[in-house]
Amino acid sequence: MAVEIRDDRAAGRLEAYEDGAVVGHVVYFVLAGEVPALVPVHTVVHEGHEGRGIAGDLVRTVYRNAEREGVPVVPLCPYAAAWAERHPEEAPVPAEELVTAAKEQLAATPGLW
Repeated sequence: MAVEIRDDRAAGRLEAYEDGAVVGHVVYFVLAGEVPALVPVHTVVHEGHEGRGIAGDLVRTVYRNAEREGVPVVPLCPYAAAWAERHPEEAPVPAEELVTAAKEQLAATPGLW
């Protein structure tokens, strides 16, 4: 079955849909500051849909969206970080100062996710 991925930027969620139902999502925020970045912080695939590559498709879409927008990705989500390490050709390593800024923004705004 085909999975459709939709970006709900206002809610900070990239959602995977199958048959009209959400089967997984990535929670992210846009880093504030001089250099914006997309910062995924949590990846979830709903029970019964695991093991089909949905999480990878979601994270890959975060990177593709960032590339289209000309911004980096700072993967604070453990799954997204591991995916980035496995796919260096698709996931450029962000500058350390962006990682620090993303961690600070997340800590200062716990309601981001």
